[in-house]
Amino acid sequence: MAQSSPSEIIASFKSAGQEQVFAYFEELSPDAQEALLAEAAEIDLEEIARLKRELIDSDHGAAVDLTDLEPAAYEKLPENGGNGAAWAEAAEVGEEALRAGRVAAFTVAGGQGTRLGYDGPKGTFPVTPVKQKTLFQVFAEKIAAAGKRYGTTIPWLIMTSHQNHAATESFFRDHAFFGLAESQVKFFRQGRMPAVDLDGKIMLESKGHIAMSPDGHGGSLRALARSGSLDFLAEQGIDIISYFQVDNPLIRIIDPAFIGWHVLGQSEMSSKTVPKAYAGEKVGHFCTQRGQTVVVEYSDLPTELQEETDDAGELRYLAGSIAIHVLDREFVRRLAQGGEPLVGTVQAAQSLPFHRANKKIPTVDASGETVKPSEPNGVKFEMFVFDALPFAKNPVIIETRRADDFSPVKNAEGVDSPATCRDDQLRQFARWANAHGAGLAVDDSGLPAVGFEVAPSFGYDEASFADSWEAADPKPTIADGTVLE
Repeated sequence: MAQSSPSEIIASFKSAGQEQVFAYFEELSPDAQEALLAEAAEIDLEEIARLKRELIDSDHGAAVDLTDLEPAAYEKLPENGGNGAAWAEAAEVGEEALRAGRVAAFTVAGGQGTRLGYDGPKGTFPVTPVKQKTLFQVFAEKIAAAGKRYGTTIPWLIMTSHQNHAATESFFRDHAFFGLAESQVKFFRQGRMPAVDLDGKIMLESKGHIAMSPDGHGGSLRALARSGSLDFLAEQGIDIISYFQVDNPLIRIIDPAFIGWHVLGQSEMSSKTVPKAYAGEKVGHFCTQRGQTVVVEYSDLPTELQEETDDAGELRYLAGSIAIHVLDREFVRRLAQGGEPLVGTVQAAQSLPFHRANKKIPTVDASGETVKPSEPNGVKFEMFVFDALPFAKNPVIIETRRADDFSPVKNAEGVDSPATCRDDQLRQFARWANAHGAGLAVDDSGLPAVGFEVAPSFGYDEASFADSWEAADPKPTIADGTVLE
């Protein structure tokens, strides 16, 4: 917002019909007044007015448009009928891009470990089977190992939140950036949006604080631009951004074949897919709709479509989204700036849409007392990164193996928990080792009888592991508690 003085900020809110934000301003201490003004200065009042018109006053976006929907095509892995020569070419092209220094890693890391019963930024949660390395350490070591393999320095962009920014930066300093150069790692905060009531009025969390919340993982794209990160990348000749979320330690952050498919396809946004494990799995679905690639959330795709099968008995809507993307730098800039629509399309200006979520939002009542509602009393606005796909030129989707790329840590117990992630890491390590004659005993699921760990410095993917194993003399002996590094 252009205004800088307190009186100008307050006047702008009054002019927008949002004067309730400052209803208790005179009761606040000078420091509290300053804090409230700083929060208010984050808010784009014109944007809030537009969202009120589009998402509250009308029924726009109330129902997802499913007309003309079809399953999206994707590049299948060779073992599933894909073109082996094309995959090999993609890997070579991706390696060339890496050696040329064109690639940066980008982690969306704004979350806390609350659902895990953990007090702290989710990236500081320990996940590995033996050493209990944290998510951030795993990613740092994978980035360092890939940089060494391709003779380059891979910058790492980390988007935090207002809630965990200071703690995240401190964690990295306390651990000497896990061996990375401090200049290699760039932190920036995710944007925030105010919650509004059902009449579109900005809500107060307390007398001195606006009810603010992160603007969704799609907000990462405008945060890249607003933080200066895109300029930081441009100065280094980096035009390829490897996007992933902080809860998935199995991911191949630096995947040459994925990067190569993106480059060969002249794509502005590329995505990985895994075949759904079962019809109702809670992942988004890659689809096409009137010539555009879209992702439809599991909650928005009717059960009959989720369960629909083809002539071979396979699910038609099989391609699940796992939030792993490669993005073109200038595509991100164009979206963040609300660029002009692509030639030959009927799109509006290119910017990610906001979605409405009705929530129970603690607030203050007319007398200034705190109220904790039992029913949804307001609206939060958030963006989804996959909504960028319809705006991208030549979007590419490639298949990946779940066992190589996807085992998130989301829940304290059950599915997608630390226990399931630990076992998936062990299965991966055992598969790599047994492919080279380690002779580890495993059960029917591939889980080894011993607990061991492969450090990214020894192998951060199957190819780098193979090189380290073949070079080792004598060959490693793996027992319970072994760490290959």
